[in-house]
Amino acid sequence: MPHRKQWPKTVEEAVEQLLSSMSEEYKEALKNTPDEDLILHHYGFGAYIRNEFGLWDNNKELLKSCGLQLYPDSPYNEYLPMMVHPDNASTKIIEATWRRPQ
Repeated sequence: MPHRKQWPKTVEEAVEQLLSSMSEEYKEALKNTPDEDLILHHYGFGAYIRNEFGLWDNNKELLKSCGLQLYPDSPYNEYLPMMVHPDNASTKIIEATWRRPQ
């Protein structure tokens, strides 16, 4: 059986992994993207996040971490992994990476 990658379990871990592997040019491009244009990173960078971090393969811990940011007052924390779509989760991770000082 093939060995599965170690997926990040939190948004913070995902951001750390991304920043450690990202080129300086892309970090600069992301940092200089206006908030309203972050959606432009959805298909390339976002697809990478969704695929690499198991968001389509049921990475429940990371989906829950993203859900806690999307729905901070939710009384249904145990159900967040089922409530959060991978597209929305990757958007939260992109935003957190964008906000992170370099």
